[in-house]
Amino acid sequence: MEDMRISPAVPRGSPAKEQQAAGVGILLQIMMLVLSFVLGHVLRRHRFYYLPEASASLLIGLIVGALANISNTETSIRAWFNFHEEFFFLFLLPPIIFQSGFSLQPKPFFSNFGAIVTFAIFGTFVASVVTGILVYLAGVTYLIYKLPFVECLMFGALISATDPVTVLSIFQELGTDVNLYALVFGESVLNDAMAISLYRTMSLVRSNMSSGQNFFMVVVRFLETFVGSMSAGVGVGFTSALLFKYAGLDIDNLQNLECCLFVLFPYFSYMLAEGLGLSGIVSILFTGIVMKHYSFSNLSDKSQKFVSAFFHLISSLAETFVFIYMGFDIAMEQHSWSHIGFIFFSILFIGIARAANVFSCAYLVNLVRPAHRKIPMKHQKALWYSGLRGAMAFALALQSVHDLPEGHGQTIFTATTAIVVLTVLLIGGSTGTMLEALQVVGDDHDTLGEVSHALSGEELSFDTNNGYRAPTYEGESSSGNRFKMKLKELSKSTASFTAFDKNYLTPFFTSQNGDEDEHDELFGDSRGGGYG
Repeated sequence: MEDMRISPAVPRGSPAKEQQAAGVGILLQIMMLVLSFVLGHVLRRHRFYYLPEASASLLIGLIVGALANISNTETSIRAWFNFHEEFFFLFLLPPIIFQSGFSLQPKPFFSNFGAIVTFAIFGTFVASVVTGILVYLAGVTYLIYKLPFVECLMFGALISATDPVTVLSIFQELGTDVNLYALVFGESVLNDAMAISLYRTMSLVRSNMSSGQNFFMVVVRFLETFVGSMSAGVGVGFTSALLFKYAGLDIDNLQNLECCLFVLFPYFSYMLAEGLGLSGIVSILFTGIVMKHYSFSNLSDKSQKFVSAFFHLISSLAETFVFIYMGFDIAMEQHSWSHIGFIFFSILFIGIARAANVFSCAYLVNLVRPAHRKIPMKHQKALWYSGLRGAMAFALALQSVHDLPEGHGQTIFTATTAIVVLTVLLIGGSTGTMLEALQVVGDDHDTLGEVSHALSGEELSFDTNNGYRAPTYEGESSSGNRFKMKLKELSKSTASFTAFDKNYLTPFFTSQNGDEDEHDELFGDSRGGGYG
């Protein structure tokens, strides 16, 4: 990827002068990182949820960037803070995305797998299309700056990438329903993969519009990007599992080699997909999921502790640095503020699109649920409110400056910047109050860290897609429609995959010791909870 922004010219000076400037720039970045971690700790300790950790990091970057912008700081120092897409996509984003997949808790994730896939795949597609159509119609009616339809769809795709890090941190602090946490977290993980695949597909369609591609070819290109990237990630994950199972690295004097190889595989997956013209984000995400489930158990105990701590450490550093970096660049960048109407209506449109996403998907999921297991309305509202925009939307918008004609990309970038700042600072700061008003935090029933007694009833049988298999009511077959039956068949096929994984994949890719209770505990084969 090329640099998307025009950096100020760096005056030619002596090498010693440039080295000193680089040192000062790196020192300032380290100071901001330290300040962000200390401030975040103080805020958490005093339970001050009006300024979440991500918001504090973004605010620090904004303040320091504004000061640097109005000061006489040397250009060579300021250039060190420029938000370069290469640095973001190659060094900051991969550990964050890998940790997202690697830290997925199998039991709540797979017990809500059907709902998560519905929200992340179908829901993100709905949100992208709705946003794109509304922006296009507003442009046609001269309410806002007019963009071509394909570019509107590109904007809809990039702005549909959610980053609910603030909401998830509050969930962890206050406690919430474990299924709601799994839905928000699972959707955000797969949502990034879907959004970047949609964006790249629309970008390819735009660049090849002269060839007259039809809708079928658009779908094929999307499947090439998403399915190809997913296959690459899963393949690398399975390869690593076999290596750690048969290479005999789990002995004391080879633990360093074991850990080094484990750390290198995610980057191998990312670079492999990028080299093949696919999406490294999608690839490394599924590599994380597969490596946690299969490869991780083949490591020695000491290596397991190390790699868990290592990936958590670098993802925390990268995530904090992204928000600082983003805030600094927002303050330093030249924005096209002449199209205020585009920004205002974009904020309105993404709220409408998010509602169309959440409530339509919740309706589909609830079609196959019995009354006592439907996703409640307060959880649907919490999902709608959790749709904050963050680093992924910002990075894709910065890429659009390069991908789109002059003026169009800058308008999209400015609107995305305003949306990110608004959602992270304002909406993120009010999230705690909003979630408490909805009564979805601090619940005593099925909260994070505990297993509710109500979820362990013997009369409810487990279904991997929906958490529990809906009880059969008399007359249901005569009154049910075909669509509902199709959804139930899909849930049964997902349950079959869990059985296939337990009986074939897990024994083949992991060093089983005959203890199948661990697998049951991870996947909740008999009594796990979930509503969708």
